[in-house]
Amino acid sequence: MGKITGFLEFEREIEQYQPVKDRIKDYKEFTVEMPEKKLKNQGARCMDCGIPFCHSGCPLGNLIPDFNDAVYRGKWEKAANILHSTNNFPEFTGRLCPAPCEEACVLGINEDPVTIENIEKNIVEQAFKKGWVKANPPKERTGKTVAVIGSGPAGLATAQQLNRAGHLITVFERDEKVGGLLRYGIPDFKMEKQVIDRRIAILEEEGIIFKTNTHIGKDIKADDLKSEYDAVVLCTGATVRRNLPVKGANLKGVVQAMDFLPQNNRRVDGIKDLGEEIMATNKDVIVIGGGDTGSDCIGTSVRHGATSVTNFEIMGKATIERPAHQPWPFWPMRLRTSSSHEEGVERNWSISTKEFLGDEKGNLRGLITSEVEWVKENGRFTLKEIPNTEKEWKCELALLALGFTGSEPTIAEQLGVDMDARTNIKATEDNYATNVKGVFAAGDTRRGQSLIVWAIAEGRQAAYHIDTYLMGSSNLPLKGEGDLPRI
Repeated sequence: MGKITGFLEFEREIEQYQPVKDRIKDYKEFTVEMPEKKLKNQGARCMDCGIPFCHSGCPLGNLIPDFNDAVYRGKWEKAANILHSTNNFPEFTGRLCPAPCEEACVLGINEDPVTIENIEKNIVEQAFKKGWVKANPPKERTGKTVAVIGSGPAGLATAQQLNRAGHLITVFERDEKVGGLLRYGIPDFKMEKQVIDRRIAILEEEGIIFKTNTHIGKDIKADDLKSEYDAVVLCTGATVRRNLPVKGANLKGVVQAMDFLPQNNRRVDGIKDLGEEIMATNKDVIVIGGGDTGSDCIGTSVRHGATSVTNFEIMGKATIERPAHQPWPFWPMRLRTSSSHEEGVERNWSISTKEFLGDEKGNLRGLITSEVEWVKENGRFTLKEIPNTEKEWKCELALLALGFTGSEPTIAEQLGVDMDARTNIKATEDNYATNVKGVFAAGDTRRGQSLIVWAIAEGRQAAYHIDTYLMGSSNLPLKGEGDLPRI
């Protein structure tokens, strides 16, 4: 490393946010750009640690010390090449990834870890600004055709890697625009959609064909698609939503987060025909679920002008410090406060919703909860209700941010593809192949609900094995292998 004593000289600094009162007026990203000098100092904090555990913390195996050093030295184009060599879309992960690499940072054992995610975002933004991110179409085509079903991060990564190998790639998306949950699940205040559009334009210039408003399994039978292509890749995500099976769950005003958020993203995109509008304006809103989706519902409700926003989490309140049973470099379940939490929400832990209450017209007017605790019995934790802790809450909009239970079965049934016990597409990690020859799976549809960085990693790994299936061998990289230059 160029600045061996950098971690001793500079403290961790991250991008600042615009004041809450200003940023909640619209849906634009609200981070304040850091000066280049400060970014170089943050790159200098990367230690000459010998064994960079950040590599193992990152599912992509990003070459983190290498691009940190390049940033410290002001060699931004070199940093961009290094970053893109293992990560197809750092503009997504640099905004949205919870940064398991930082939790695995060696410096993080006893100091604040390196700001890897923020450095990553600034590298790719510099690359776009300078015009270094350009289409890189293959010099030769193999004549092999591949259908990628789903245009989320797993599908996009699979498509770009296979296109680089020279195959003819068509990506099918059932929604009106490309991006999957990146476009319709992530609010614009976390990632404006032009960030997706500029990358899709490059992928199209590289030769990838996108077909939107095409629902495989309905508009086109999946088995018909298989007969037209040399390989089919399922990257459809884990989109079956978890319900809350309690009395009153069918009342008007009890809404799935993944109905609320996509509708608002379409509204921000200027789409007028949204069907029955779901708005938090002038309502007491309760968000049930304490994860990222719940956080996104909070920030969106605040921007709608909700009267109040309350958040329920069934788990106990985590500690700010790393728990003793989750030592470095493992991912710790610690208390995390998002920018949306800072915008105005009452957070409640160890609380379970027992019943939704409605008025005479079938509209939600409130709900009943009880406090709970997790008790260890026979080596397993069991949820127990604490007696005499029932409480009634006023609520006109309850948003269920409870995660997903698995993949939709339609395509699997049409293709005869096996699903596992968790209703994910059954495909081995050895080659990402299903039980049906020529059909592969990657991303959340294979591994279950997970992170964007995992989806990209899955897409890259699957592409290697699909290329091998089509050609007998592959020159595509596996995890952590550089394939410069790729911007």
